[in-house]
Amino acid sequence: MKALNLYGKQDVRFEEVPMLKIERDDEVIIHVNTAGICGSDISRFGKIGSYNPGLTWGHEFSGVVAAVGIGVTSIKMGDRVVACPCFPCFECEYCGKSQYSKCSSLQVLGGHHKGAFAEYVSVPAANVVIIPDDLDYEDASFVEPSAVVVHGLDQVNIKAGSSVAVVGCGTIGQLAVQWARIYGAGKVYALDTEQTKLDIACSAGADAGYDVTAEGFTERFAEDTQGRGVDLVIESSGNAAGIVSSMNFARKGGAVLLLGIPYGDVVFDRTSFEKIIRNELTIRGSWNSLSAPFPGREWKTSLDYMQKGTLKPSLLITHRIGLKDAPNMLPKLYSRDFNFIKVLIDLKDI
Repeated sequence: MKALNLYGKQDVRFEEVPMLKIERDDEVIIHVNTAGICGSDISRFGKIGSYNPGLTWGHEFSGVVAAVGIGVTSIKMGDRVVACPCFPCFECEYCGKSQYSKCSSLQVLGGHHKGAFAEYVSVPAANVVIIPDDLDYEDASFVEPSAVVVHGLDQVNIKAGSSVAVVGCGTIGQLAVQWARIYGAGKVYALDTEQTKLDIACSAGADAGYDVTAEGFTERFAEDTQGRGVDLVIESSGNAAGIVSSMNFARKGGAVLLLGIPYGDVVFDRTSFEKIIRNELTIRGSWNSLSAPFPGREWKTSLDYMQKGTLKPSLLITHRIGLKDAPNMLPKLYSRDFNFIKVLIDLKDI
C-alpha cells in the first residue's frame, strides 16, 4: 500500500509499504477516505521531524472499516468511521481518574504508531467512532480537531452571553469561532494576520475580524469591547506573539484558554505579563480531546453538531490534494507560499 512517511525535518516521502494485517484481537483496520493536514503536521515537518524516522504520519481522518480482530464486536466491516488518534496507557494515576489527556505515557498516531497518511491505518476498536450515514467523509475528517476545541471549552467558564476573542484563525481557531457561538457566546471577535481567514471567520459567526498587522487595530478592538476586553480569549495560533498578546485582550478577571502549540520559546514583555497578575486572569491550558467514556463526549458532541449542520467544517476547506502530491505541497505550506486553512488529502482512489 502507499503511505507518506516522515524521516526527518523537511524530509517526507511517498512510498510503498507492507499492507497492514490484523495482529491483535481488538484491532480494527480502516481504509482511509480523507485525511486532514494539521497545523502541527506542518510545524513538525518544518521544524522538528519525526519521533520515529520513517514512520507513517497523520492523525485527522475518516474512512471505512476494512477488517476487524476476532475480539471486536462493536465494529464491523463496512462501517463508516473516524478514530481517536491517542493511546493512553489506562494504568497510570491520571488514567485511573479518566483524565486520559494527562496520561503519563500517552502515545499518538503518526508519532508513535503508524498514522493515517496511508491507504490503511490500524487502531484499537476502543478508538473507533462510527459516523452517521449522511455525514460527508470530508466533514467527518474534522471530528478530531473539533473535539480538541470542545475539550478546551469544557475547561473554562463560557456561558450564554460571554464575549470571546479567538486569536489565530487556522483550523482550530475557525472551529473555536463556531463552537463559541454554539456554546452561546454573545460576541465573538476573530484576530489573525490574514484577511481571507478573517473573512471566513466572520462568515462562520464572528461579529468582527481584526488584522493584527493593521495600524490601529488595538484601538478598534478596545472601542468595540468598550475598553473592557472580553470574558474569554482563545489562543489557537501557537505563535509566540499571539500567545503574549492574548493577555491584553482579556477583561479584568477574564480567562485565556491556550490551545495553540508553540514550537519555540515564548518570551513575555513586562506589560503583557503584568496583565496576568494585575487583572487577575485565569490562564488555562488544554491538551488533546479525551474524556470518559473513552475517547470522550467531545467526539460524540462534534459528530452531533456536524450532523445537525450547526457546525460547518466545509467552510474551512481551501485545498484538496492526492497523497502523492503531499511531499511537494508541505514545503509550500510551511513557507506559507499561499493562503490556506485546511488542506485535505483524498485517499479513496490512489
